[in-house]
Amino acid sequence: MTLKPRHSALARRWLTGLLLAAGSSALLAQAPPAPGASPRIDAIRKAGELRVGVLQNAPWLNENTTGNGAAWDGPAWLLATEYARLLGVKLRPVAVSHETKVPVLAANQVDMTISPLGETPERLKVVDFVIYSKTSVCMFGRAGNDKLAKINSVDDLNSPDITIAYFTGGAEENWVKERFPKAKLRAVASSGATAPVEEIMAKRADAAPINRVPWVNLNQKVKGLVVYPKDNNCQDSQEKASPVGLAIDKNQPAYLDWLRQVEKTMQATLTADEKRIVENMK
Repeated sequence: MTLKPRHSALARRWLTGLLLAAGSSALLAQAPPAPGASPRIDAIRKAGELRVGVLQNAPWLNENTTGNGAAWDGPAWLLATEYARLLGVKLRPVAVSHETKVPVLAANQVDMTISPLGETPERLKVVDFVIYSKTSVCMFGRAGNDKLAKINSVDDLNSPDITIAYFTGGAEENWVKERFPKAKLRAVASSGATAPVEEIMAKRADAAPINRVPWVNLNQKVKGLVVYPKDNNCQDSQEKASPVGLAIDKNQPAYLDWLRQVEKTMQATLTADEKRIVENMK
């Protein structure tokens, strides 16, 4: 149906109003809580700085040690930078370790830990998360393997005809045993590699697990591989998925709600930045 000129003008005004309203809603969602609503935000404003715990964990947070450009990079840093901008304060990185990145929150040594943390039941007891990504597992094999010719999904690998290799004591060992009870399993000692590639190329196994992040680099270095799930180079895999995000101390509802609202407005930007880093990792 073709709109008459008057109706078209009304439609344009209606659409413009809708877009303006949506834009206003987005701005309101990003606006920090008013003074008195969040003791943490009040303290950050008073100090004039947002203290963030940092420890490299690619692709979410990378340290630039070249001396050229910004000291930190990645989705976690982008998000923290936006928080500081909206609060009108400076962003101050505070070095933490694997042992201290969670305890520093309760000790009030930082306002948030942006060193990427996996969300676990144990951590949820002491901190709250702002989730912006995830880790997950891909299954890969040799493209010329006849056994994989009819394999279209991870579920199809759960077959007595398929041999799956995994590192003994590796992060995927228990998951492989639960996920593929019908397949033949081949445990191998870790070689220091990210996945048992040798087992695949030597034809001793048909498939093996690998984290979705190093898979991209492996696929660039080793030609003739196939991955499951296939879509988006396995970057959207939900296999053994675990949420990843930044953390703050418990019992700060207004602060947490605002942090999560801002993250939602930046999700597409954060995802794109993560993809950039993953594709350039060596």
